[in-house]
Amino acid sequence: MGHLGPLNGSFLTQLIRCNGRFNYTIIQPFSSSAHSLVSFRRPRRLLLDPLAFNLQWTVMSEMTSRTADIMRVSSHREVYEPCDDSFALVDALLADQTNLINHNPKLCMEIGCGSGYVITSLILLLKEKLPNVHYLATDTNPIAARVTNETLQAHGVSAEVVCTDIASCLEERLAGLVDVMVVNPPYVPTPEYEVGMEGIASAWAGGENGRSVIDRVLPVVDRLLSEKGWFYLVTLTSNYPSEICLVMRKRGYASRIVVQRSTEEENLIILKFWRDKDEEGVDKETSSESFMKQFSRSLSSFMEKQWR
Repeated sequence: MGHLGPLNGSFLTQLIRCNGRFNYTIIQPFSSSAHSLVSFRRPRRLLLDPLAFNLQWTVMSEMTSRTADIMRVSSHREVYEPCDDSFALVDALLADQTNLINHNPKLCMEIGCGSGYVITSLILLLKEKLPNVHYLATDTNPIAARVTNETLQAHGVSAEVVCTDIASCLEERLAGLVDVMVVNPPYVPTPEYEVGMEGIASAWAGGENGRSVIDRVLPVVDRLLSEKGWFYLVTLTSNYPSEICLVMRKRGYASRIVVQRSTEEENLIILKFWRDKDEEGVDKETSSESFMKQFSRSLSSFMEKQWR
């Protein structure tokens, strides 16, 4: 933790670690979650009146208890640390919390758990109302599996953590049983030879268009999800999320955008998928073009609302 100098009562600023670099972060009033943060490469101050500051501090305290505490998330130089994409995915789960509780899942799973921030947050979001849910997390990096266990223990919660490639040793056992699946995949466009490298590189290297791992994950998710299963996926615009939605549509899934977030480096889109009988009766081939146009309009509309 770096030293920022004294804080005064008119603003609150934190310094968070993000992939080994330090980012200054301003906490804005009335944010949707404890980690709806605006990151900057250099320090900036947002002036707030004392009343707004005190109200924001109360909101922050309440929200933090419902998601993983970033200060208790374990870390290792070979493990991807929580960053904008992690926060966006947790915000999507937080926005859908009431629906998730009403959904009453029996088994929740994360593929690619990294530091354990997301799976821990999901447990904290549900455990008060749904204490008997079983949680499972996988990662191809054995160090990440260990770090996830440390993060879970630091928050007083538990999950079964398995070191495996996607879900290779679990597909038969879990086929049709997972009610909630969350995935923050390696989505960064990179040369294909970087995909699957050992260590932290495996957390972001996504191959051509950032789709190499995503395209491997989709059929696995389809096999594992229950009839009522929900699937949350982190994507970039460079991953062609409309094409991903179309691929899943051909498998009988409806989709929607839950969170859209633009940063200095990327435009993140959190997608939610669920099985939809109506999708099975659609002429997929003839309606692909209209679907892509509809997705583009939905994304544009979503982005406009975000900026209002």
